Amino acid sequence: MKQQRVLVLGKKAFPKIPHLPGSRTGRADRVAPPELARRCTEQARKGDTVIVQEKLDGSCVAIARVNGAIVGIGREGFRADESLNPGRQMFARWVGRNEARFLELLRDGEWLAGEWLALAHSTRYQLTHEPFVAFDVFSADGPLDTPRLEERLRGLLARPHLLHAGSALSIAEADARLGLHGHHGAIDPVEGAMWRIERAGRVLHRAKFVRAGKTDGAYLPENSGKPALWNWTDSTGAGPGAQGTL
Repeated sequence: MKQQRVLVLGKKAFPKIPHLPGSRTGRADRVAPPELARRCTEQARKGDTVIVQEKLDGSCVAIARVNGAIVGIGREGFRADESLNPGRQMFARWVGRNEARFLELLRDGEWLAGEWLALAHSTRYQLTHEPFVAFDVFSADGPLDTPRLEERLRGLLARPHLLHAGSALSIAEADARLGLHGHHGAIDPVEGAMWRIERAGRVLHRAKFVRAGKTDGAYLPENSGKPALWNWTDSTGAGPGAQGTL
């Protein structure tokens, strides 16, 4: 009998983010309400801080501290070491090797979400930093705002490249600041940017823009019919040709 997988946090580790108008969307995607899009790209409300960062193309994952233990999980909330996906398995091993660092960073019940870039999805990278890029630390009260997040991380983990912080920023201006290959060593054109609205120490909203022509998972073996491409490998033997699904 197949064993039931358990949600480590009792829920998903990271929310689904709506697309700004004009963003390339898929069937399961939703578009941000007009008022949110306007606050992000045209006119922020008084007190809003709009943060715009490079959107990375990998696997959304998280590191949770649960009852004193550090656990690597996928965005959907299941343990990474129980996944059949070699990229998630590699992530679990990396988390294990860095357990002491995450015990220092996280309080019990918190989790750190980010992008795992080891396996190429639709963008190949020549990484100049670790394959994990940190987005957010979540607690029972929600995600930390950017100032508190930066204070907590203390520069110990890579972060998505900051394109803007302040008032609203248009998609065209974000696209220009992003450039063709972004700021994380992308070999292929990068896929877009992420917006977040913060106010009075809280993260209120998120939205994203994906450039036209981006194909989800173009390099994954199940889509390409070719061996997996790796941006980074560890010392445990994972590498080109490994395949698997979540």
